[in-house]
Amino acid sequence: MPGNDVILVVDTIHATYNHAITALHGVSFELRRGDILALLGANGAGKSTTLKAVSNLLPAERGQINAGSIRFEG
Repeated sequence: MPGNDVILVVDTIHATYNHAITALHGVSFELRRGDILALLGANGAGKSTTLKAVSNLLPAERGQINAGSIRFEG
């Protein structure tokens, strides 16, 4: 059973490639300790881009990502 401890919050993130191609538009979710998360979607839906934004390999242009004491803002 999932716990109540929130370990990751992705709040309305937006990301583009080369400031021209919109890759993410308002993605939000919470992950709690014990949760299992799956990102599902068609080719080009933004699954890999979401993971890149969460790991800050592709910084979000807008929105917030909080992982414990680590915070990224776009």
